[in-house]
Amino acid sequence: MDVTWMGILVLMCMFIYSTWDTFYRRRHLPPGPTPLPLIGTLLSIRRGALVNSLMKFWDQYGPVYTLYFGPQPVVVLCGYDAVKEALIDRGEEFGARGPLPVLERFTQGYGISLSNGERWKLIRTFTVRTLKSFGFGKKSMENKIQTEAQCIVEEFKKSNGHPFDPDKKLMDAFSNALCAVIFGDRFEYKDERFIKLLAIAEEAFHIASSSWGQLQAILPTIMNHIPGPHQRMITISEELAEFINDRVKASLENLDPSSPRHFIDSFLIKIKEEKNKPNTDFNLRNLLVTTHNLFLAGIETVSTTLRYGLLILLRYPDIQAKIQQEIDREIGRERTPNFEDRMTMHYTQAVLNEIQRFGDVLPLNLPHMVTRDIEFRGYHIPKGMVIYPLLCTVHRDPKQFSSPCTFNPNRFLDENGKFMKNDALMPFSAGKRICPGEILARMELFIFFTTILQNFKLTSPTKFTDSDIAPQMAGFLNAPISYELSFVPR
Repeated sequence: MDVTWMGILVLMCMFIYSTWDTFYRRRHLPPGPTPLPLIGTLLSIRRGALVNSLMKFWDQYGPVYTLYFGPQPVVVLCGYDAVKEALIDRGEEFGARGPLPVLERFTQGYGISLSNGERWKLIRTFTVRTLKSFGFGKKSMENKIQTEAQCIVEEFKKSNGHPFDPDKKLMDAFSNALCAVIFGDRFEYKDERFIKLLAIAEEAFHIASSSWGQLQAILPTIMNHIPGPHQRMITISEELAEFINDRVKASLENLDPSSPRHFIDSFLIKIKEEKNKPNTDFNLRNLLVTTHNLFLAGIETVSTTLRYGLLILLRYPDIQAKIQQEIDREIGRERTPNFEDRMTMHYTQAVLNEIQRFGDVLPLNLPHMVTRDIEFRGYHIPKGMVIYPLLCTVHRDPKQFSSPCTFNPNRFLDENGKFMKNDALMPFSAGKRICPGEILARMELFIFFTTILQNFKLTSPTKFTDSDIAPQMAGFLNAPISYELSFVPR
């Protein structure tokens, strides 16, 4: 009996401490919904609708507010002004990466996406420099993308105008452009290893965006010990790492330090150069995790953006017709589009920018973390505080985009019909942590988009509505509804 009462007393003390600690830490933080002990503000967030819930808090509490993911407070930034001030104007203070529970048990601080400090600086600098050396933003990379775009055109022609879901074929094509840089060669679309790779990437984003993945983001300590689909993330990440490790072994067999063939070669050469440095960050684990990060980040998001774009053109055939008129005028039907063509294709550029804004493929952004104690907009934010700068609120900020929930490419055109950049478009985030693959993604989107529309008219037996194309705003990834379309040769 004494043991029972002692246990109850311990639990009561833990409850009282948790309550006191939670409310004590709220004193100088921005406002937000009232947290409960242990579960924080979980009950204020609608199940399976994390992003929508956070956007409603923006209306209620303003551009800076506090949530509690379990007992841990996180500060959420909304709207262009607050996000720009944090990520760009004060990028050094907001430049650390916050935890991403769905991946961090695998990455464990290695790689490029979730690392911090000197390790992150070294790995990012090396990665960006190496990617540029293999053609990011250059003609050699453009040629690879053009080749893949022509391959996908041939694949679409095989459908003979019959409707089908383009998801898988688009993912094949985008993945191959990245594989050429990371692994040194492209895969045949029916290659079993390639099929498995894409299945891993698809499952990873599905888990992260699911209700289970959202719960893991909100209650990581609890969810890490609860069985469910979210536990698969470690398994599939290790499967991807195993595939990468096989490629590493193959590269080592005929590695020429004077002539790297791809990203893995370059990293292996760097490992050899620093093998006598006891604390070097150029090691096998960082190679595996960095390659894992690049592969996952580089395929699903761009493929999803284009799928959104094709769906939107089915909803608005008049926009499709205007793009094709511009293609016929500026490129013609014979020549393969190139990235430089965008400079004279103002309407097409406007449509692509609006697709990225409207589709909002990564609405939450990845979490950031402040590097020291700071004052921000009248609030004290302590060192180590996790920050969520919501890209969806930037892209739906009515001060920057009138009628933000409406698809309207004209917002990116000036009075003379020329393309007009808007700094509030941040599909690749902004500041120190901006996506290192941005230039590749932009090249891929433009070349694939224009090549497809140069060759095909897009039709569908389904009549889509505005609600069909509206982003779901649920979890980590906004993906369009499943749909079928016909690629009718022009």
